[in-house]
Amino acid sequence: MRRTFLGLLLLCAALVAAVTLYRQSSGPVVIRPSGTVVRVYCHQTGEVRAMPLEEYLVGVVAAEMPAEFPMEALKAQAVVARTYILKRLMGGGVVNRVHPEADACDDPRHGQAWLSREELRARWGKAGYYRYYYRVKEAVDATRGVIVTYNGQPIDPVYHGSCGGATENARDVWRVDVPYLRSVKCPYDGYPRDGEPVTFTLAELGRRLGTDLGALPAMAGRQSLLVVTARTETGRPKTVRLGTRLVPAAELRERLALRSTNFRVEVSGDRVTFTCTGYGHGVGMCQYGARGLAEHGHDYRTILKHYYTGVEVARLKGW
Repeated sequence: MRRTFLGLLLLCAALVAAVTLYRQSSGPVVIRPSGTVVRVYCHQTGEVRAMPLEEYLVGVVAAEMPAEFPMEALKAQAVVARTYILKRLMGGGVVNRVHPEADACDDPRHGQAWLSREELRARWGKAGYYRYYYRVKEAVDATRGVIVTYNGQPIDPVYHGSCGGATENARDVWRVDVPYLRSVKCPYDGYPRDGEPVTFTLAELGRRLGTDLGALPAMAGRQSLLVVTARTETGRPKTVRLGTRLVPAAELRERLALRSTNFRVEVSGDRVTFTCTGYGHGVGMCQYGARGLAEHGHDYRTILKHYYTGVEVARLKGW
């Protein structure tokens, strides 16, 4: 997760059992229990591969969550992956601006990751492939047609790797207030709390952030060079002052490729060190927290309702 879905939230038509929409590039799309096709752009080869919806979902779940996670956590991941792609397909003329000839791609920076069977065989090996592929497929099959909705419409099911104990409000990360993306406690997030420290020189930091830090006056220890000026409800940095410039923590994380916005900063001489807790933007479902909830006996519906406030988890009619 771990993965970010940045940008404006898309409006979506109400879900129905079968609906025909139109893609600018290649005619009608039919959303139905059987026959729904997803076109995936593969970055390594540049090809677009068309496949049944459920086959696509197996590749997403396998790419986004460790296959050895408890079955109920894998089911929760399958449902959010299905919700994401169906909302995209049912967007009423929404076009993939990055890859207009496709509905999705395999790059997690553009939505959610996806791995082909060939890539999964290479990752898991022959024995691991048969063990894990069909385990993930079981999670997808067991939740066939199940999605997450709010007020009858599919949600934007954002998720991440590890929140570090509490998830974030969407408004604190992306400045968009979403009623079902509220901060909640995450009691069983078992991911290692701190990652390896990441250090930048002032020159490199300035280059990545588009700021000439060399022009700033020298300061004793430079401790005031980078200061957290506002924090979120959970205590994560929200806004950082870099010299005289204010930078949202989410932008800082993206530009510096940090593990999360939950970071501590140390400045020593011409070096700035970030130590991050957790992994990802912290909004929506925490994957390691989902693992912990599943290990404590919670099913996938309970897991999803815990992380997405006020939602319904239901199977589409006729699926």
